[in-house]
Amino acid sequence: MTQRDVFEYAVLRVVPRVERGECFNAGVLVYCRAKSFVAARTHLDERKLAALDPQADVVGVRAALRAVEGVCDGGDAAGQASGDDPGRRFRWLIAPRSTVVQPGAVHSGLTADPAAEVERLLDLLVR
Repeated sequence: MTQRDVFEYAVLRVVPRVERGECFNAGVLVYCRAKSFVAARTHLDERKLAALDPQADVVGVRAALRAVEGVCDGGDAAGQASGDDPGRRFRWLIAPRSTVVQPGAVHSGLTADPAAEVERLLDLLVR
């Protein structure tokens, strides 16, 4: 039997006009403590963005989504979080915020391959 570990995940939502509260899914964050793993994958549907806000800053939204991926990747792309362990980076990214890119609720599951889980969840919940 394959060893499966607990993982946590959150969906990244794009909320183009925070005051309206309308949103759509644009990425996932996955953290697995046992594997010291954290990753984010994103996919921006520009048609959905334009439907909710025709004047939305597409470049800015893409930059915000890339920044989340960068924090997960660590190193220079993580900025001030570069020295933090994966769990701390995940906790910082899932903290509630009132911005255009927001984390959803945290859920958990079991997985033998956290990297594959990121792709599976992106396909299931975003694309």
